[in-house]
Amino acid sequence: MLVASTFLAHAAAAAAFPDQVSQGALVRAIVNPHAKVRVAGHTLRVGPGGEIVFGVGRDEQGPMTIEITERDGQRERIAIPVTPRDWPIERIEGVPPKTVEPPPEIAERIKREQARVVAARERDDAREDYAQAFAWPVDGRISGRFGNQRVYVVDGKDVPKSPHSGMDIAVPQGTPVKAPAAGVVTFADPDLYLTGGTVLVDHGHGVSSNFLHLSRIDVKVGQRIAQGDVIGAAGMTGRATGPHVHWGMNWFDVRVDPLLLVEPPNATQPAR
Repeated sequence: MLVASTFLAHAAAAAAFPDQVSQGALVRAIVNPHAKVRVAGHTLRVGPGGEIVFGVGRDEQGPMTIEITERDGQRERIAIPVTPRDWPIERIEGVPPKTVEPPPEIAERIKREQARVVAARERDDAREDYAQAFAWPVDGRISGRFGNQRVYVVDGKDVPKSPHSGMDIAVPQGTPVKAPAAGVVTFADPDLYLTGGTVLVDHGHGVSSNFLHLSRIDVKVGQRIAQGDVIGAAGMTGRATGPHVHWGMNWFDVRVDPLLLVEPPNATQPAR
């Protein structure tokens, strides 16, 4: 997992942090194993070797401030600059209008369903599955980028929506979707209104992956899975215009960009 090419060393806190971070990044760093660390209002879980992880939001302007308290009470504040990114606008046609501007009863259903997903992201296990190198869940063309502003075209009218929360990979219907890293399944539902077949995999320390629009789900809540295990099949359930895999990642409620965690896509599968 690449977070930066160089690190800043802080002798007083026995810490090493990247000298800068990107919007949408998942950041790994090292502190004294006995230290207490807070970032963005969260008290971080510190691994036995001092490993910590946190996310940088799409719109984070920075600097990211890390507060470290040593066991002897010594404190340090570290400010890490945030590198801005360009967020293009994506205009999307062909989705069912009722999924873009749902009636009140459907809007209430969506609200209930999203609350369940948000609750699953609050998990904070000591597992460090997030520390392994992430792999692509499928091989295919990138058809949607994290962070891009989305505008749906409904009956000739532009309807702006929230920025894209993950990465879309176009693949044929039924393509097996594999876990990009080990983890525990914390959510699995085949029929959410907007996202269709939906699975969340928790990688520890608040880091999770989500897979949307699945045509089939092959795992159950509470199941421990290894990197490469099949979690389901690609589809176009929910609000989708064609078969693909939506891979999103979170650090608690902060959305991060999966593309920053994997090797570049195969040259035979050009991204757009």
